[in-house]
This record gives sequence, structure tokens and C-alpha cells, in this order.
Amino acid sequence: MDNNKMNRGILTALTGIGLAQGLKILTHKRLAGKWDWKQVFTTGGMPSSHSAGVSALATYIAANRGSRHTETALAVVFGVIVMYDAQGIRRHTGEIAKLVNELEDSFATISKDFPSLEFVQREKELKELLGHQPLEVLGGALLGTALGLISARYEDRK
Repeated sequence: MDNNKMNRGILTALTGIGLAQGLKILTHKRLAGKWDWKQVFTTGGMPSSHSAGVSALATYIAANRGSRHTETALAVVFGVIVMYDAQGIRRHTGEIAKLVNELEDSFATISKDFPSLEFVQREKELKELLGHQPLEVLGGALLGTALGLISARYEDRK
């Protein structure tokens, strides 16, 4: 295997991640009605950059090495684990953080009625948007798959 192919695989995956993060600015604008450039640095949201990166890599490898190659199998299994984690465990962690933040707000309200109750509210709430909805994972996977195919085709033309 020559080093150009390995470097193109890394470049393809990182490009998928970068494009997905950039697209979050547009989807946030569409949903919230305002531009927020900080979305480039957020987790969660549409499309999933995790899914875009691993799908781009797996597709690129499959297009170059074939679907029966061990590298393809590794990339696909790695990708499935990452996407499952993004829409499962990380999303549920965000939902728990939301409940904890709501509980703390309720406790702060209740503590005002009981002066003897000492309650010190945290300055920052827990981050709630950690994972992805299944549609966000699918959006990232489709973006990554398209990018992986484009990258492999571009390389074939060289």
C-alpha cells in the first residue's frame, strides 16, 4: 500500500468531519433563525460529524480495497460502534444532563422558600447537547458515504 492512499483516507475522514461541523452552522440557522458560528465547535446536531468521518473512511477504503478486505471490515465495524455510541449512549447522557439541570433549577426555586436550606447553585449548567438523534447520524453517514465515493473516484482519475 502506498502512503498516498493512506494519507487520502485520513484526509477524506477529516474532510467529512470538517464539512459536517460546518454544515451545523447552516442547520442551526434554519432551526433557530440566526447565525451561530460557534456551532462549528459543538457536539451533537445535524449532521453528525462522527458519522460523516467514519462513513467517509469506510467508504473510501471499500472503494479502494474492496468490500471483502480486512481494512474495510475494520473501518465498517469501527464506524458502526462510533455511530451507535453517538446516537445511543452520548444522546442519553445529554438527556440525563438536561434532567439534572432542570432538577437543580427546581431545587433553587424551592430553596428560596426555606432560608435554613443552604443551596449553592453551580455557575454553569451541564452540557445537554452531546449526542445525536438517529436522523442526525443518518445525515452524517450519507454525507460521509458520498464524500468517500467522491474521494475514491478522484484518486482513480489521477
